[in-house]
Amino acid sequence: MPPTVYLQLFMKTIILILGLALTAGAQTHPLKALIDAARSNSPALKDLLTAGLPLLHGRDGAAVWGQEFLFAVESADPATVSIDHQPAVAMTNIPGTKLWYRLMTLRLGTTHNYNYFAAGKSLGTYDVAGYNPDSYPQAGAAAGRLSGMKTLESKIYPGMKANYWVYVNAGADMTNGAPLMVWQDGETIVGNQDLLRLRLQPVSDNLVAKKLIPPMVHVLIQPGEGGEATGTRMRSILYDTVSDRYGKYVLQEILPDVEKTYKIRHDSYSRAIAGASSGAICAFDAAWYFPDQFGRVLSHIGSYVPLQWHPEQNQDGGYIVSQRVRRDPRKNLRVWLSDGTDDQEAPGGSWPLNNIMLANSLKLKGYDFHFRFGEGMHAIAQGALDLPESLTWLWRDYDPSKSAQAFEMEDTEKVKPPFRVKVVNRDSW
Repeated sequence: MPPTVYLQLFMKTIILILGLALTAGAQTHPLKALIDAARSNSPALKDLLTAGLPLLHGRDGAAVWGQEFLFAVESADPATVSIDHQPAVAMTNIPGTKLWYRLMTLRLGTTHNYNYFAAGKSLGTYDVAGYNPDSYPQAGAAAGRLSGMKTLESKIYPGMKANYWVYVNAGADMTNGAPLMVWQDGETIVGNQDLLRLRLQPVSDNLVAKKLIPPMVHVLIQPGEGGEATGTRMRSILYDTVSDRYGKYVLQEILPDVEKTYKIRHDSYSRAIAGASSGAICAFDAAWYFPDQFGRVLSHIGSYVPLQWHPEQNQDGGYIVSQRVRRDPRKNLRVWLSDGTDDQEAPGGSWPLNNIMLANSLKLKGYDFHFRFGEGMHAIAQGALDLPESLTWLWRDYDPSKSAQAFEMEDTEKVKPPFRVKVVNRDSW
């Protein structure tokens, strides 16, 4: 998923909302406070939106609380918004600004596409999740703890510096060692930014309280900067290169530093790795090359395409992943994949077709896998919507007294055929 330059604006707004709530002596959830301000046309809405909560060029330009969806965009001309490809509706201007907003009630349990328009042109389109109940704070679910940011300089990627954070669910076993999940693009799921995307923190806390997943240590790694990248960001080199290098980086540099503070388990049965887009192929590769270290993989909108294909260097691209799964002996992995029909078709490859190819490869080799294929675009919305289910599925049957399990395909999957492609937007002949 291409990184956005606006993510820091999320944090500024949430901090502002929290500050206003605390000043008023309230205990209002920050997202609810924002929705309430929009519903009542509060003067505070101008300050909240000026601080930049909805990313103003259409990307991530939505905030959700229950069935209320707040859409906002910046435009010098009157703006409209189309929801789920329906006719566009007018948005309301905040006087004295270029900000336009619309509060709508939408169905939950699905994703919604939104597209902003002004002066006859699209300002940007994206998907947003109609979050499930477990994506909200629940009574009786103890909140975990988020660490401060830690910065490391790499030797495996000389000259690169990268940040990481650690989120620890309440009840994680710091005596004998806790299960582990490693998340790519960690800066997008840190603190209150997480409320507008995956909502990993409330979801994992709720599932722990329900005993659906074990309390664990979540390591949130941000792509590094510097090093061998042409620009400053190393994200594509780190994530899209099909090799064991990134896995070594995590195992030899990041996790040893984490273990200076947190005790984590070392058996692959108790370790998962996750990511979205390029972070997803990165997660799959790390487990593929080190199945003795990571037994569980969570892949959202995976970029199994040749973004780092360099034949002149004898370097395969991401397209090779599904072929290796078919060709090589089966490894002991449990894999959740998700993608959608409207994911990207680009010079770099076909995201939906390559995800289907990987799912069929896992199917034919007898892997313990689940493939969720919806209609969404290249967005985290489907992954966010599914997160309570995908984490529960990925960690089902977990027993802390065990250190190994042979992951076998579920009986319900065994009786299903491979996935087939059908063209739905063209004539069949």
